[in-house]
Amino acid sequence: MSDSKPETSSQAHLELIARETGIKLSSVAATAKLLAEGATIPFISRYRKEATGELDELQIQTIRDRMMQLAELDARRATILKSLEERSLLSDELKKKVLAALTLSALEDVFAPYRPKRQTRATKAVERGLTPLADYIFENQGADPTEEAAKYVDAEKDVASVEDALAGARDIIAERVADDANLRGQVRKIYEEEATVSSKIMYGKEEEADAAKYRDYFEWSEAFKTIPSHRMLAIRRGEKEAILFMRIEVPLERVTRIAVADWVSGNGACAEQVRLAVEDGCKRLLMPSMETEMRLLGKKRADETAIQVFADNLRELMLASPLGRKRTLAIDPGFRTGCKTVVLDAQGNLLHHTVLHCTAGSQNQAYEAALELAGLLKKYQIEAIAIGNGTASRETEAFVRKLKLPASIQVIMVNESGASIYSASEAAREEFPNEDVTVRGAVSIGRRLMDPLAELVKLDPKAIGVGQYQHDVDQRALKTSLDGTVESCVNGVGVELNTASKHLLAYVSGLSNSLAENIISFRTANSGFTSRAQLKEVPRLGEKAFEQAAGFLRIRDAAYPLDSSAVHPERYALVEKMAEDLGCGVADLMRDDSLRKKIDLKKYISEEVGLPTLQDILSELSKPGRDPRKAFEIFNFAEGVEKPEHLTVGMKLPGIVTNVTAFGAFVDVGVHQDGLVHVSHLSDQFVRDASEVVKVGQKVQVTVMEVDLKRNRISLSMKSQPDFEPRQRNSSPGGNDRRPQRQNNGGGNRNQQQAPGNDWFSQAMGQAKKR
Repeated sequence: MSDSKPETSSQAHLELIARETGIKLSSVAATAKLLAEGATIPFISRYRKEATGELDELQIQTIRDRMMQLAELDARRATILKSLEERSLLSDELKKKVLAALTLSALEDVFAPYRPKRQTRATKAVERGLTPLADYIFENQGADPTEEAAKYVDAEKDVASVEDALAGARDIIAERVADDANLRGQVRKIYEEEATVSSKIMYGKEEEADAAKYRDYFEWSEAFKTIPSHRMLAIRRGEKEAILFMRIEVPLERVTRIAVADWVSGNGACAEQVRLAVEDGCKRLLMPSMETEMRLLGKKRADETAIQVFADNLRELMLASPLGRKRTLAIDPGFRTGCKTVVLDAQGNLLHHTVLHCTAGSQNQAYEAALELAGLLKKYQIEAIAIGNGTASRETEAFVRKLKLPASIQVIMVNESGASIYSASEAAREEFPNEDVTVRGAVSIGRRLMDPLAELVKLDPKAIGVGQYQHDVDQRALKTSLDGTVESCVNGVGVELNTASKHLLAYVSGLSNSLAENIISFRTANSGFTSRAQLKEVPRLGEKAFEQAAGFLRIRDAAYPLDSSAVHPERYALVEKMAEDLGCGVADLMRDDSLRKKIDLKKYISEEVGLPTLQDILSELSKPGRDPRKAFEIFNFAEGVEKPEHLTVGMKLPGIVTNVTAFGAFVDVGVHQDGLVHVSHLSDQFVRDASEVVKVGQKVQVTVMEVDLKRNRISLSMKSQPDFEPRQRNSSPGGNDRRPQRQNNGGGNRNQQQAPGNDWFSQAMGQAKKR
């Protein structure tokens, strides 16, 4: 029925979003229109600045998400109106209330009294004909209900006595109280502002092995309003594992006082019946309902925070500095099975693979490994060595550095998180169908050094492991957020059209997996792309996809210079006009800064192109196709510190941030076990959010606060003067004086005295040179 549809329009939504966000209505409307037309967030942010008023990606995403929420609200509103109408319950007044609800909670509160219910005490009382008695008691609170209740005593209706009749009437009133939209709104606000989250250990679970990790929450209590995301998720996980019991509650009298004031009037016997019904409705129905809502709300808030932390960490990791195109030897370290070693050319293509027994085995095996490694370095003119940071990584690094490498060869430890998942993935099988997982993993380590973004897109973002409680949060919301983050990173950096994998291309604005495959097929058949215009010849890549994607795709050394830049093809004519006005070519304009300085941007402003776009174009002409990522910096862990046992309290070490959470940051100091810098030790100043101080991949200086070998925990500090007692717990036998405290000298030599023979690495290098 037409008049049962929500009387809201997209314009009403736009106005609401503008009020909520403080963004101009015209910008919200333009953004919504572009999104509806199929434009992506990166495209809108980069190439439609005039339309949106220069909104950034986060603002555009906020508008998109709110539009989706309002659409879902409208869909639910339509369902409710249809349900009410089909059951002949939709009065004009009720319809107005449904249409006026601006949130899902408010909408559900309006619908609560009319929602089809399962069998309850109240519905049973209604079936027994006690509704009129409930109405009488509520409307005549100064009277005595005994005489009226006696009229409803009926054995056939299972009302055996006056007390049975009064009890049934109270059940009806109690449910009305619990369903009252006004009361629910008031109580919801009380819960949101005043509720307490508490957790206790389940009876008999104290001694279970899994209980130890929840020890902090055996007797825990704090405000619901301020509980951090990680604690809410930890308590919920403990409850899911049947170790903890969680409550979110407010004092009963806090709620009943408000309800009694609203529902009880007078001092008669009927008023007492109403009061009893109100207290029962609050305790038995309303408060459990509110606690359920708060559980969902708490989970939603915790999920949002955890997902945002994950997305922020993922962004930092994916935008890590690339080493660039260098001939690379990559090693996936190991003890018993040896070190899986591959050689990659400057484009990341696999040239050779072998296994080197660098870290275990006989002296002869080690010598042969050194000889083979030295030969590979010479034969393939290696420029960089990538070593995975897993098991035996520091031992492998020490082995490699003993070769006395020339200064031109860089030795770099690479975060190999997710490499093993990639090696067994369909993507890896497609790339290397004839190689085993060990070779694929080593290739991934090398490519991750050369270009982290290009390699990490091949993984499910969740597999990278830079979040907190990632398996506990809403998986659909997590995937949406992480996919959006990857898309933002890929388009922010730009993609080389002639070398990009299909996985990288699939994240380009406007492209899909199938279009990425079509691009690869076209590229192979035509020996590469020579211009962006050729994209239009790719099967199924239409005008819209071309518009969305072209600006983010680059062609290195293209015949037409703008094809290697981030200038969108729709603005080529504009740049050509600039060059023509200066009497030069486009290539001249890109080469000569003095020519660009002569451009008067105001001359080229039009209805479609404003100053923001013109400034972007000018900036791009000065550094066409520039990579926005930071320049690569070499990092070395402290010499001689390779295991947790080597750490001593007070030791100062260089480290790399591997994960940032709500409660602090995890830092790799080169001992195969990340240490935690609690949020209270991130700075000399108060820190509310760890992400304000550190980012994933950041190089930091830390001080060892505590080493707990039994629990495999390392506590670190980034304060200039950490407040700690100089002690070490559960350290290895022999005390703390077994190894000296050392600072980073830029090398990784360890236990030189353990090397078999005299200068045998130099001998290996000599043999390699003779060959």
